Amino acid sequence: MPTPALMVQGTGSNVGKSVIVAGLCRLFARRRLNVLPFKPQNMSNNAAVTADGGEIGRAQALQAQAAGQLPSVHMNPVLLKPQTDVGSQIIVQGKVWGTMAARDYGQRKQELMVPVLDSFERLASKADLVLVEGAGSPAEVNLRAGDIANMGFAAAAKVPVVLCADIDRGGVIASVVGTHTILPDLDRALVRGFFINRFRGDPSLFDEGLSLITERTNWPSFGVVPWFEQAHDLPAEDVLGLADSRAETGRLDVVIAVPRLGRIANFEDLDPLRMEPGVDLRVIEPGEQLPVDADCVILPGSKTTLADLQAFKTEGWDIDLRAHHRRGGTIVGLCGGYQMLGRTLADPDGVEGIASTMDGLGLLPVDTVLAGDKTLRQSQGTHSATGTAVAGYEIHIGDTPITDGVAPMLSLETGTDGAVSADGLVMGTYLHGLFASDSFRAAFLQRLGGQGSVAYQARVESALDGLADHLEAHLDVEGLLAVARTRG
Repeated sequence: MPTPALMVQGTGSNVGKSVIVAGLCRLFARRRLNVLPFKPQNMSNNAAVTADGGEIGRAQALQAQAAGQLPSVHMNPVLLKPQTDVGSQIIVQGKVWGTMAARDYGQRKQELMVPVLDSFERLASKADLVLVEGAGSPAEVNLRAGDIANMGFAAAAKVPVVLCADIDRGGVIASVVGTHTILPDLDRALVRGFFINRFRGDPSLFDEGLSLITERTNWPSFGVVPWFEQAHDLPAEDVLGLADSRAETGRLDVVIAVPRLGRIANFEDLDPLRMEPGVDLRVIEPGEQLPVDADCVILPGSKTTLADLQAFKTEGWDIDLRAHHRRGGTIVGLCGGYQMLGRTLADPDGVEGIASTMDGLGLLPVDTVLAGDKTLRQSQGTHSATGTAVAGYEIHIGDTPITDGVAPMLSLETGTDGAVSADGLVMGTYLHGLFASDSFRAAFLQRLGGQGSVAYQARVESALDGLADHLEAHLDVEGLLAVARTRG
């Protein structure tokens, strides 16, 4: 008998599929089911390093955590990491498969159904239940040929589908009924029902809306999920979520400015700082100046470091950053941001496009060469200056050696990492997840005149438990499980 599986597809992007699947993973794991998350294809520069030495979308790593499982490359066998507006680096089962334009990928994506189904079957062979997340919307029927992300996968793996629709976006009745109308007959038959997400107010006020949708589609409703405020304590799915942390009135203890790079990557690095009640984390948009009242400027990771460095200079942020440094402000570079802070950044093989060399920001006495294989590993160690414990992961191309007399920022199991300027104000590291370490974050904020009070991982775990309780109360969970058992 096939392993039970259920696929949550959305009527659009950003309707809450990732969070819903995470909550269902925690819910069914608490019922002692061996549940595993799966997303055939994801598009994100927010990646995580897995225990088996590859990379997957960060959302699937959170879902694995919710299920009490170690992240695996098979949970997200195809990951698209945008490098330009029309092209992406393609990761297949954790490793780089190639880089190509969207049009070329569209012509070749059907080739990837083989590793997608291979990964799914690997998970299904050892699970009681597989929870699958779709991508975007199945109603984009112009993309149906060769699809591996939504109905193409569901049909090939014989996985039943439920639709998630976000009422907070407006037009929810039209989005569900319109999806029903536009789907081809065979795809429509895979859909076993729908549920409404992010309802504000009394859900019973939408009873008539549910009836209208059911009458037009003959799909049953699995419930209405009210707005879940605690979702803010989960890692941000999109960099736009970080903007919510901007203080509305007055100054908090510590102001941290983060210039929004065009290809910002691994921005979950900022989530622990965003949670701190005394921190005003400001995402600075293009066209804005770096704030003069900032205590610290963090240069985040980037998928295209050279292009983002050039854009940084074009914005005039390099001038703002030097002024911030002269005022005694702290500067931290994370991964690509660390590379930008050095003297030079060379790409002799054209890893990011055209072979070139560019002057860096010159605030750290280091030089970077983008060459060789991508570094993918989990790491732990200590912060050299304070001795506080740190843990996280590395995911980068390039080498940034330090010379004698330059202090490293971290001491890791694999050796020293990063660099610190002679005045101690500028520092950089390749370690992602640095601020998730409570002791380091507390010491860092204390240096800036604030304090750390959040137990980060405990707060994420509490949010996942609260989300599971929330879904248990508002969804027909038994109905969803029954649908999953009809697979095949």
